[in-house]
Amino acid sequence: MSAGGEARARLQQMRDKAQELNAAAERADDPDERKRLKEKAQRLQSQSEQESMMRAGDIYPSE
Repeated sequence: MSAGGEARARLQQMRDKAQELNAAAERADDPDERKRLKEKAQRLQSQSEQESMMRAGDIYPSE
């Protein structure tokens, strides 16, 4: 697999994991656990979006 293909696969895995975490949060009975899962899902989603934009050349990493 090419480097670009590997990066796309990694981004897709991150998005899938974020969706899994959101689904787990919806099923969680404990409010603290629900909040923790939702925050983790949000961080993953944000990171995948940032990496996607960096790959597209839309943004540049901070130094």
